[in-house]
Amino acid sequence: MKYVLAIDLGGSKLRAAAAEADHPGQLTPLGEWPAPLGLHELAKMVRGLKAKAGPSGDLVGIGMTVPGLVEGTTCLWVPNLPYLDGADLAELLRPCENRLVAANDAQLALLAEVTFGAAQTSENVLLLAIGTGIGSAVLAAGRIIRGAHHHACSFGWACADLNDPGASSLGWLEGAASGLALDAAGAAMAPPRDGAGVISGARRGDAACLAAVKRSGQALGAALAGAIALLDPSSVLLSGGVSEGADILIPAIRDVLRRHLPSRLREVRIERGALGTRAGLVGAAIAAAKRGDWWDLKR
Repeated sequence: MKYVLAIDLGGSKLRAAAAEADHPGQLTPLGEWPAPLGLHELAKMVRGLKAKAGPSGDLVGIGMTVPGLVEGTTCLWVPNLPYLDGADLAELLRPCENRLVAANDAQLALLAEVTFGAAQTSENVLLLAIGTGIGSAVLAAGRIIRGAHHHACSFGWACADLNDPGASSLGWLEGAASGLALDAAGAAMAPPRDGAGVISGARRGDAACLAAVKRSGQALGAALAGAIALLDPSSVLLSGGVSEGADILIPAIRDVLRRHLPSRLREVRIERGALGTRAGLVGAAIAAAKRGDWWDLKR
């Protein structure tokens, strides 16, 4: 049986799964761990996962999400895992370098949603991956847009505050609406809590938690208004860990969109991706099985 190894490398966690190459949507989970702290640890983990997934002779591809900018198999800028900056993952993972597909995590999450999830009938979709940071991906006319250097859609850097001084390692929207932003808001509460605790508190009606989630939703809405006006997507999908709070975030997002979009665009569909936090893994498996031009859904 030919199989692929899918690795979802995030800013704080690494998850892995195996799948038959002919059925990349049917994952066999291999586990979840804290994100590796360095290149040596990452390479050691991947070697262990290859051995755990199945016979090496039957491995036909490795797909890996990266929470940052990737060109080919080289990581150019990964703010939450800076040891990856400049690292060629194919070189690191020899002798499997010719079987590796590495790509931005949001792009692979969108690939999964288009193939098996909420966007199967769509040709124009905008996805926001809201986790430790904020990434995004765009499907336009059936193709995932990658840009001149494969860096398109770094949406965490969208800004809706003319007075913001900017920062070299954190985009305005990430500072306002990411999991890190909710963690920071929760840490200032009594008793302190993490971002998941803030979302849980908002569902229970806690005023401080509701206010924090509403602020995040308003920031997302302000940034999304420009993207929707530019792209005219049929839907906006929310992915990543913070999307667990989509039921609370979406009303706040919509409230802002109604104020900052023309009437014909205000009712764009906004929903949580069908694959939830599995989207990155599923996308990595699909890309590993498809290999070349995985971003072209027309092929």
